[in-house]
Amino acid sequence: MKSQYVALRVLKQIVKDKRLLAMMFVAPIMVLLLLKIILTSSSTTPTIVLVAPPAPFQAVLEKEAKILLEDKVDDAISLLYAREADAYIDFTGTEPHLAIEGADPARSQLVAAKLQKVLFAMASSETSLAMKEYVSLLQEPDYLYGSKDYKLFERVSPMLMGFLIFFYVFVTAGISFLRERISGTLDRLLATPLKRSQIVWGYFLGFGGFVFIQTIIIQAFGVYALHIPLHGSFWTVMLIDLILSTVALSLGLFLSAYSRNEFQLFQFIPIVIVPQVLFSGIFDLSEAPAWIQWLSHCFPLTYAAEALRDVMIRGEEIYHVIPELLVLLAFSAVFLLLNTSVLKKYRKI
Repeated sequence: MKSQYVALRVLKQIVKDKRLLAMMFVAPIMVLLLLKIILTSSSTTPTIVLVAPPAPFQAVLEKEAKILLEDKVDDAISLLYAREADAYIDFTGTEPHLAIEGADPARSQLVAAKLQKVLFAMASSETSLAMKEYVSLLQEPDYLYGSKDYKLFERVSPMLMGFLIFFYVFVTAGISFLRERISGTLDRLLATPLKRSQIVWGYFLGFGGFVFIQTIIIQAFGVYALHIPLHGSFWTVMLIDLILSTVALSLGLFLSAYSRNEFQLFQFIPIVIVPQVLFSGIFDLSEAPAWIQWLSHCFPLTYAAEALRDVMIRGEEIYHVIPELLVLLAFSAVFLLLNTSVLKKYRKI
């Protein structure tokens, strides 16, 4: 009978913990819903630019892909750099030449699959045009970014590295600040004449020193030990990762103010951290519903992942990622302001 009283007490505690109930029932449903929408929203139609194509080849390819026609190869290349096309095929030379944009693994695989289907259709038809010339399209394509030797890990590793930095900084900062509250250190600081903003900045800078070291270790290990591709500047990547870590730091400090223990802090992970992975560029969202694409812009990891991919895979310079960096800094500033506001429940001035 005593076990029934224990079970009843546990049930009462769970019912009183609204965040635990949300994590148990609401969060899994939301994550599954997002996964379903994202995984079924991947584009099945690549955009391919054709330069002086044979009419039969163009007619067959139009059934499998969106076709853009250009007269010059330079114009086709410009469309790839502008990310308005996934690949181009140039028929002006003695042999057709295929180039794939290459930064997005899903799009690259889609282009290869569609071309293989087209070539098979032409080979099995009576109107096949010198198939030996077209087989070379799949055998030796060029990649605007990356290479044919890139595996899935190489193409998604910039986003994964950004996620790991964000996750571990968030957890480290959240638990550290939570312990400051539990131990009474924060209460003693609030009893001093220091302003709330000064306290928040003090913790931010204090934890920031360790976060700086943590970020350097993760990035250096990824680039030099795991050989994550890096076609841009190491220091530009470091700047992106450090700004991302400040966002995670300020977010961890903010959410820890609403937690009484480490378990309650971890309850935020399915709601705050997991959805960001879905929007970080690992999955193709080109044909996702409009509200999904809008929602992706509400997460800082979306901007960090895009900036990391631009620098590490596309080799872009720092001025290309300034918009993303400014958005990340804005996220960090907002979370710091919210931290200062939250301390009002501990002290009014």
